[in-house]
Amino acid sequence: MPKMKTHSSAKKRFTLTGSGKVKRFQANARHLMRKKSNKAKTRLLGSTLVNEADVAKVKRLLCL
Repeated sequence: MPKMKTHSSAKKRFTLTGSGKVKRFQANARHLMRKKSNKAKTRLLGSTLVNEADVAKVKRLLCL
């Protein structure tokens, strides 16, 4: 069997925390920001964790 390859777009979008959880950035924070309130823009900053229902899919894409 050949080696498993990591999904290229997944490795750019997701990182693992020290405890093994999967971290991601918030969506909808790239453009069209003038329509959003300051409160909405602040909420989109930073990162969050991937939902538990999707963790298995993401880990399979990352070959973990």
